[in-house]
Amino acid sequence: MTPPESARSLAAAPPLGTAADIARSVRAGERSAREVVDAHLATVAANEAEVHAFNLVLADEARAAADVLDRRIAAGEDPGPLAGVPVALKDNLCTRGIPTTCSSKILDGWCPPYDATVVQRLAGAGAIAIGKTNLDEFAMGSSTENSAFGATRNPHDPSRVPGGSSGGSAAAVAAGFVPISLGSDTGGSIRQPAALCGVVGLKPTYGLVSRYGLIAFASSLDQIGPFSTTVADAALLLDVIAGHDPHDSTSIPEPVPSYSDTLDRGVEGLRIGLITELMGDGIAPDVAARVREAAAALQAAGARVGEASVPAALLGLSAYYLIAPAEASSNLARYDGVRYGLRVDAPTTGEMMTATRTAGFGAEVKRRIMLGTYALSAGYYDAYYGKALKVRTLIIRDFAAAYEHFDLLLSPTSPTTAFALGDKTADPLSMYLNDVCTIPTNLSGDAAISVPFGTGDDGLPVGVQLLAPALGEVPLLRAAAVLEEAAP
Repeated sequence: MTPPESARSLAAAPPLGTAADIARSVRAGERSAREVVDAHLATVAANEAEVHAFNLVLADEARAAADVLDRRIAAGEDPGPLAGVPVALKDNLCTRGIPTTCSSKILDGWCPPYDATVVQRLAGAGAIAIGKTNLDEFAMGSSTENSAFGATRNPHDPSRVPGGSSGGSAAAVAAGFVPISLGSDTGGSIRQPAALCGVVGLKPTYGLVSRYGLIAFASSLDQIGPFSTTVADAALLLDVIAGHDPHDSTSIPEPVPSYSDTLDRGVEGLRIGLITELMGDGIAPDVAARVREAAAALQAAGARVGEASVPAALLGLSAYYLIAPAEASSNLARYDGVRYGLRVDAPTTGEMMTATRTAGFGAEVKRRIMLGTYALSAGYYDAYYGKALKVRTLIIRDFAAAYEHFDLLLSPTSPTTAFALGDKTADPLSMYLNDVCTIPTNLSGDAAISVPFGTGDDGLPVGVQLLAPALGEVPLLRAAAVLEEAAP
C-alpha cells in the first residue's frame, strides 16, 4: 500500500547512493567529496523546513572538510573506509566548538571542549559531519516531540511522528539528507524511530561502542549506534565506531571482528526464536503479520525457526521506568546554572538553581527527574528502585535461558506504525508503551537491530526486530541482511 494521498512523502534514497558506494567512488577519485557534500546539502535545503531533522546544519564546516579530504586524495592518501560520506550526529554527542544542546534550553550556548570518541572515529575514517540532529530532550521520549526546538516529522508522512528519541537521526536518513547517522538507544531510541521511518537501526551490545562524549541519560542503559538505508552500511559504520576506548570505563576491552566481511554468510542452520510474549496484546495486527512473514522468510533461507519464551520481558517497561529515571535524576543534577549552560539569576543560590531548572527543563524531563528522585528517596528505595533491579536480573536470566535454545530472537520493533503528531503527548503511559518491545534488550545489555519489512495497512513502514546475546552482532547482521533481501 501507499501512504494516504493527503500526505506528501519526502522519503528518498540518498542522492549519490549508499555510504559504501560513496566511499568507494570518492576513494577511487570517481567523484569528489565536495560534490557529494553539496548534493546532500541541496537535499537538506529543499526539505529540511518540512522535516526539521536538524538542530544545526554545518554547511560551511562540511564543505571545508570535504575540500581538505579531496586534497588528501589528490596527494595519494587514503582517508579511510567512510571517505567523503556525509553523516548526521544526534545532538547529544559532544562536538568540539560546536553547540551541543540535547534539544534542551538548559544547555543553551554550550560548546563542548572535546569530541565524543565516536565523532573522532568517524572523522578518522573520512566521514563528514553535516549537522546535529533533533531529539527528545535529553533523549527522553518516543516521538521527538519533547524537543525545546520543535518536533521532527516523519519523511514518509509529515503529519506523523518519526519516533524517538533519535527521531532527527532516523528522519535524516529516511529523507535522503545523509546515507548514515548516529543515534543513542536507552530504551529503544534507535530501533523504534528506525522502524517508524523505514530505515535500519542497530543497538550494539552495551560497551561495544564507547559512550565517552555521549551526554548521559541513564548510564547503565545508554548505547550509541548507527542508522542507515542498508544493513551493509550499518555494518560498515559499526566497523568504524566499535572497539575499546580507555576513556569509557564500561568499554569492552576486546578486539572486534569485521562485521562487513561476514554479511553474506546467510542464516543456514541458525536457530531463531519468535518471542511469544511480544506478539500478543498491544501489537497491531498488521505489524504482527509482517513479523510472521519475516519468520517465514528466515525459515525459507535455511534458519530453524520456533517459538521462544522470555516471560520477564513483559516486566521490562515497569522496571525501565524506575531504573532510567533514577539514573537520570542523578545525571541531570549537574545542570544547576553554576558550571555551564543556562543560568537564571535569583537572590540566592538555591533560588537561582530552582529558577534555572524550571526554565531550562521541559515537562517530560521534569516528570522523569521527579519520578527518579522519588524512587531513590529514603523509605522508597527498596520498594521501587531495588525491586526494579531484581526484575532486571530476571530479564537477563530469561534472555540467557532463551539463548540456550536459540541463536537469535525475533519480535516487532514498535507495536504500531507511525502515529499522528500530538496523538499521545497528553498521555505519558500511552507514549511509554511504544517501547515495550525494545526496552528489554537495553535492560539485558544485549544487541538488537530493526530492519524495514514492508508496510502496515496505512502504507507506512513496519520494522521487525532481531535480537542477539551480548557480542552477537555477527550473526545478528547476517540475519538482518537476509531479512533485508526478503523484505516486501
